[in-house]
Order: sequence, then C-alpha cells, then structure tokens
Amino acid sequence: MRAMLIVVLIATPSLMIPGTTSDTTQMVALIAIFAGALTFFEYVSSYPGLIEFRDAPPFNRIRYLSLLITILVLSAMVRGQTHPSTLTNFLIVLGDRVGQMIDVPYSPVRLVVLMLPEDMSLKHLILVRSAAGMAYVISLSTVIFFTVTMRIMGWPQRIGTFNVWVNLPTFDPTTGGDVVERLSRDARVNIALGFLLPFLVPAAVKMASMAFSPVTLENPHTLVWTMAAWAFLPASLFMRGVALARVARMIEQKRRGSARKREHGLAAA
Repeated sequence: MRAMLIVVLIATPSLMIPGTTSDTTQMVALIAIFAGALTFFEYVSSYPGLIEFRDAPPFNRIRYLSLLITILVLSAMVRGQTHPSTLTNFLIVLGDRVGQMIDVPYSPVRLVVLMLPEDMSLKHLILVRSAAGMAYVISLSTVIFFTVTMRIMGWPQRIGTFNVWVNLPTFDPTTGGDVVERLSRDARVNIALGFLLPFLVPAAVKMASMAFSPVTLENPHTLVWTMAAWAFLPASLFMRGVALARVARMIEQKRRGSARKREHGLAAA
C-alpha cells in the first residue's frame, strides 16, 4: 500500500499536466517504480534501512500528505494555464493572493522571484510567485500541524516502545559522546537548516546562474518539482529537528526516572 502511494505521488504531475511527452512519461514511470520498490522493501524488511521514523506514526504520514497536497495544488495551477476549470481558476486566484501577501522584501518568495532572469515574462513570474507562495504556506502549515499533533498525542511516548535503532537507522548510539547531547545537537542543526534553506537556495541558484545558464522554470514539470522540493525539504528537516529534540527529551526523562528509582531503592535498603 505504501509503495503504491509513492508511485501515485511521483506520477501525479505527469497525469495532471497536459502535453507530457512520452520520454517524460517513461522516465517518471521508471523513477516511480524504483521509489515504490525501495519503499516496499524498506517496510517489509525487519532491519532498518534509510527511512526514519518508520514505526513512529504520524511523522511520515504527515510528510507524505504535505508533499502530495503540494504536488496536487501546483500541478492543478500549471494545468489551469492551458486547461482552465473552476478548481484550477480558484487555485490560481488563491495562489496569486497568497503570493502577493508574502512577497515582501527578503522573504523566501521574493528571493525565488529574484532568481529568475530579468527578461522573463510577467505571466510566468506571477505563476512562479504563486507556486512558491502556495508551496511555502503548505510547508509552514505542515510544520505547525506536526508540532501541535506531536504535543496533543504525546509523541513518541504514546505510540508504544520507541526503538532508536529502527526509527533512526542512520543514527549510531554506540558512537562516542552522550546520546542526548548528540540528538539535541542534530536537532538544532536540522531546525536551523529547515529555517535557512528557503532563503539560501534561491540565493545559491542566482549566483550559479551567473556562471551557468539561468534557471527559468518554464518547463511545467520542472516548476512543480522544484517548488515542491524547495518548500518540502526544509519543512521536512525542521520536522526532523523537532522530532529529534523530542526523542532526546524522552530519553533524558527516562534517565531521570531510572535514577530516581535507584535512589529510592538505595534509601529503602
């Protein structure tokens, strides 16, 4: 089931955006099959691989829904440029309003617009701004929703036993250093990256375009996936940082509880 959901996610832009070439369809199909197979074998395996928090819902479910909603919204907005409908017109108008609201100096959306070539058409600039605005708002909403859900659910304590080895396969607790300190440090790094990347990526692209060909985002698929990745990856890193901080706090609380039990045992003896 999870593998099929990944396939649907990757194939969505090709299914929604008109004029997709056969070469693009074949490439997307190959990537979707590979990603679906990777997800399938990851979850059926008893040993952890690459996917973090696989046994700690709803972390990955929220991330998947966020990316799926972003892809659906952006694909519908691009489709509305040539095949308008009531839904696509609504999303285009909404995206334009959102883009105007957060297109302020030094904002991530303003930086995305500034990274485009100066001779870009006004219509395309508005589309990119709208797509960036919608993607960024969805990512911010995802982070807020995850943080609130985590506090309401008492995540990860209330999901049962939290296995660090299974849910954090890339984290080796046997490496030197205190586990809580390392988790807290990784949490701070991920939160900082999640906050800064929406600002740094457009600036880096603009600098690279001075030496190489400028980024135009005129290809519909490139626009959808670039804006989705630009907004989703920082939000995912921010969520990971919050989750790691929560796990570190949970381990620290268990340590204190064990220490108090030992003290009571010694006092009773």
